[in-house]
Amino acid sequence: MSDDTNNMAKVAPLRKPVPCPECRHPSHRDHYPFCSDRCRTADLSRWLKGSYAIPVTEDESSPDDDLRD
Repeated sequence: MSDDTNNMAKVAPLRKPVPCPECRHPSHRDHYPFCSDRCRTADLSRWLKGSYAIPVTEDESSPDDDLRD
């Protein structure tokens, strides 16, 4: 039986490698875009705690006020 690994064509990665958003190490295919399960879990934890939020400013005029004028 011959070794088929030498005859296999090299496959180009589907995604461009990017650094892990948590620790900046190279990302891993199984945990993309993170490098490990630890970094993926840390990011999920921040989402669930509400640490990631879009700041909202209070608008002094409501849309209903514009319709009344």
